[in-house]
Amino acid sequence: VQLQASGGGLVQSGGSTSLSCVASGSTFNINVIGWYRQAPGKQREKVASISRDVGIDYSDSVKGRFTISRDNAWNSVHLQMNDLQPEDTAKYYCNAQTSRIHYWGQGTLVTVSS
Repeated sequence: VQLQASGGGLVQSGGSTSLSCVASGSTFNINVIGWYRQAPGKQREKVASISRDVGIDYSDSVKGRFTISRDNAWNSVHLQMNDLQPEDTAKYYCNAQTSRIHYWGQGTLVTVSS
């Protein structure tokens, strides 16, 4: 599975932006698709995900502000980010999981200015 992410950039505090990720290859094996982020000096953390088993899950820090969605074929995932805050500044990574492997996109930077 290959993941190609796009979107992000520089946003003012309180603003919105979105991220998209297109998956190619053996996408029929994907069980979970979603987004992680890593801020400077911090560990990578999950932002939101969609699972075939349990549906949609958000981290507490983004709940109510971010919305994740995917296409029916599990070929793409979209993250709408509203009311962005400086603490949302990070590199965002698209993630797809099969039963055995985590796949990662190249990362796209979101910078929120105060």
